[in-house]
Amino acid sequence: MCQNLRARRWAAHNPMSDTTHADGPESASTEPELTRTATTRKRPKPGERRVQILQTLASMLEQPGAERITTAALAAKLDVSEAALYRHFASKAQMFEGLIEFIESSVFTLVNQITEREESGVAQAQRIVTLILQFGEKNPGMVRVMVGDALVFENERLTVRMNQFFDRVESQLRQSLRQAAESAGSMTPTVDAGALASVITAFVVGRLQRYARSGFKRNPTEHLDAALQRLTA
Repeated sequence: MCQNLRARRWAAHNPMSDTTHADGPESASTEPELTRTATTRKRPKPGERRVQILQTLASMLEQPGAERITTAALAAKLDVSEAALYRHFASKAQMFEGLIEFIESSVFTLVNQITEREESGVAQAQRIVTLILQFGEKNPGMVRVMVGDALVFENERLTVRMNQFFDRVESQLRQSLRQAAESAGSMTPTVDAGALASVITAFVVGRLQRYARSGFKRNPTEHLDAALQRLTA
């Protein structure tokens, strides 16, 4: 059965405490000091600006038909200078790596939970597919990264890393399906599991590509239960 995927919240890293307030009698306060304190409180804490940049980049990628996103456009969206972006990321490639890290962490944390809690290999495979497609449906901007559309003109290592993500997914599916094949008494469980894992991974990538290229109108989870039943029967 399909499991609803709970959307993960972005979390700021390396949080710092608020600016400390100077000790002293209340009468010593002046208006300029109060103004400076208010301004300081509005400034993002260390790590928060980094998360804000990634959130904004993901949001810009959600726009159907969006072309290559430049650092100038990203800075304008955030109402900061390009130099401010490079205080948090050495390059735009690092920004995309931050999105890929979020994808990897979000998906494989849940994959590990599935394999630990679910005994049936077939059920593991079905739930893994479900969570990836649900993740994509809830995070359309991330889908453009996952299928490579947003990485076409970026550093090649980003595409390589995203390909490795799907290699890792296929490897986990192969492991789960081998377990199922052995339980079913297959004489060639490794071959059977490998072939089916390859087909299912291609199905996942195809659903995500269709979602992105339809302008996020064709949901990747469309008729998913029926499709999974046929794929894993």
